[in-house]
Amino acid sequence: MHVEYEEFESVEDIFSYMSSVMPPMKNTMPINYYKGYVFSFIPLTHSNDNVYLMIYTKGTLDGRILEFDISTNTYRKVNAIERADKMYFLILTPKRNTIADEAINKL
Repeated sequence: MHVEYEEFESVEDIFSYMSSVMPPMKNTMPINYYKGYVFSFIPLTHSNDNVYLMIYTKGTLDGRILEFDISTNTYRKVNAIERADKMYFLILTPKRNTIADEAINKL
């Protein structure tokens, strides 16, 4: 496995980036919060090479579902995915993530 990295200043920057690369008509995306990092892995190849881009920042997230408004660059905790004009991030906090462990060790 090979990991490339792109570091951001804030969680809002991660959400802006992820909002811009989401497939059309999809307004939910998982984000990991693990060992003090907020990140997502994006596969860069469709072969057996296993090359990923890890976009990340150091930070904390509170909440299970966060609603992101790209026009104001703000997010808030919500209980449900309700609006088609907003982006939603499902916050996943794994107990163990071996891919993330390997990537974090290489930082």
